[in-house]
Amino acid sequence: MAPSTPDAKKLTELATFGNSLADAAREVILPYWRKPIEIVSKIEDDRPISESPVTIADRESEQTMRTLIEERYPDHGIYGEEFGSVRTDAEYVWVLDPIDGTKSFITGKPLFGTLIGVLYRGVPIIGIIDQCVLKERWVGITGEGTTLNGQPVSTSSACKELKESMMYATTPHMFAPGYEEKAFAKMCNTVKRPLYGADCYAYALVASGFGADVVVEADLGLYDYCA
Repeated sequence: MAPSTPDAKKLTELATFGNSLADAAREVILPYWRKPIEIVSKIEDDRPISESPVTIADRESEQTMRTLIEERYPDHGIYGEEFGSVRTDAEYVWVLDPIDGTKSFITGKPLFGTLIGVLYRGVPIIGIIDQCVLKERWVGITGEGTTLNGQPVSTSSACKELKESMMYATTPHMFAPGYEEKAFAKMCNTVKRPLYGADCYAYALVASGFGADVVVEADLGLYDYCA
């Protein structure tokens, strides 16, 4: 029977390569940071927020990562936000969101991030959140925990009840009318304080135990949460 996860040596190899992808994405994204940049709108009518912005920084950084993956691991699959998917039935699949939080990026708020996930037989085994402006990088490896810039971090154990929790969501407008909207309103009325606008950075804050306890969101693609 095949193992449920790769061995430690393979995990280290993949995580090291994932870090090199994040480094490459940084080099593409940073020259566009807080500079005039053309913005194109994507329209997806089946989503609560149908319009989403795309920039050359999104597209170039994803293309750079995809090229590196194809060169190093031509038999691996890729699932990306900007250029779609190839070989998603492969044993290993890289899931890429080059700039999660493009609205933050184009308005000069450094809470966007590059998301890189690795699936092994459909199960996440490595996740990377990279914030290139603040030079912060979270790396999570199955069975090994999470690091922030190489130092171990973990979620907080201080919050014992939902009513004591600090909750993040990117925006209340991401919840569809009806069930989602009502469920989110119930959460807002239960937690200590709802907070908004952190994109993927909110997940990193929860993972670090800095005081954020929960993230509640909807309308997400695989590339939004796989890391």
